[in-house]
Amino acid sequence: MQEMRLKIAVVDDEQSARSMIKRFLEKEGYSVTTYADGQSFLRDIRSSPYNIALLDLVLPDINGIEVLKTLKEVYPDTEAIIVTGHASIESAVDATRLGAFHYLTKPCRKRDICQMVERVREKILRREEKRQQEIALHGDGLIPGFVGASPAMQEIFNIVQKVSMVNCNVLLEAETGTGKQMVAKAIHQLSQRRDQPFVYFNCGGFTEELICSELFGHERGAFTGANSTKKGLFETAAGGTVLLDEIGEMSMPMQVKLLHVLQERQVLRVGGNKPIDLDIRIIAATNRDLKKAIAKGTFREDLYYRLNVVRIQLPSLAERRSDIPLLVRHFIKKFSKAFDKDVKGISKGALKHLMAYNFPGNVRELENMIQRAVALCEGTEISMKDLPESIRDLAWGDLGEESLISLEEVEKQHITRVLEKTGYNKKLASDILKLPRTTLWRRMKQFGLDKKDKT
Repeated sequence: MQEMRLKIAVVDDEQSARSMIKRFLEKEGYSVTTYADGQSFLRDIRSSPYNIALLDLVLPDINGIEVLKTLKEVYPDTEAIIVTGHASIESAVDATRLGAFHYLTKPCRKRDICQMVERVREKILRREEKRQQEIALHGDGLIPGFVGASPAMQEIFNIVQKVSMVNCNVLLEAETGTGKQMVAKAIHQLSQRRDQPFVYFNCGGFTEELICSELFGHERGAFTGANSTKKGLFETAAGGTVLLDEIGEMSMPMQVKLLHVLQERQVLRVGGNKPIDLDIRIIAATNRDLKKAIAKGTFREDLYYRLNVVRIQLPSLAERRSDIPLLVRHFIKKFSKAFDKDVKGISKGALKHLMAYNFPGNVRELENMIQRAVALCEGTEISMKDLPESIRDLAWGDLGEESLISLEEVEKQHITRVLEKTGYNKKLASDILKLPRTTLWRRMKQFGLDKKDKT
């Protein structure tokens, strides 16, 4: 739920009803997508989930109850509001027993729609706050090995949990150091393949011959030095998961061979003539933009779509800056135990400057910094002197005088920027800032921003 701007789907065969509801809700700051039938909605939700679905029970292609059942199976956290005529109220009541939040009867008034959606929004926010409290309490995220309470990571947690139960290929796109391998392992551990092998292979920096031998295996005598038959990684991962890291570095001829494996679900050892059936899940990872690579002719479009059944784009650490304190605490605990030291925390000043740093190396860079700091720390608290020189220089040099302002001024500048970007839509601004609207109003009055209010 990025920036807490809820995504809403409106599924109704009446064009006028779809347009009216979309217009009402977009004015309230929601992101709205409309569908004229149930099947197109169900196709989309597998790759693009919604927070709320306004669902008509009478659809041209499929019964609305069946749409609701499938929705709840695929995304149980999506809240459904049934929209129906008076003649189908009994069915609407039945739908609430199947997990729908509530129902509205046609013709729907703007006030009723907005009030109902606001009730659902409050439920979602309460659920999200509870999840974040659990993360803050236990340190690790909802998936083993992850740390993060930011909206960006909550969305990743949600996608990973759902895709793990579906036997499909996954494409991970992210900058170096964001945890692509951890995501792949989490998908494997949460899947029905968890008791089978998880195999990692880096596609970068190897010749085509070596990649073929490692992935496909070879028969005895297939080439000079092949003194015995060797199973490839695809075979050894039978029943499990294979992570192909740096897939964007794979040569075009090798891409053709991999595409054949994905299409036929079979592998042929180098020097062999008998195809071997495969039962594996492929997860591909890259820090490159594969669409740009396709445009340049360095990556096959058909392979891209074979791999990209579900695409997960991990946020950089700069995009989830609010997770830095949780990550710092997690790494302090980890390395204090590893080094047998009694480091319990970090000074406010040191944490403040970690929060200001851009982290081009992402979580991996932060982990290395904290590992170093714990190793050097002489007391129970990490201080500025324990951090790398680049951070210490940033603290007094690169930040400049403009950054040496009060927290109150920082808050004022941030609220002003959000208000300007949202056209002073206070509902949307409060969602982005994660502040109740009453609190936002008080802050605006405190900072003199209410005089600029245009709404």
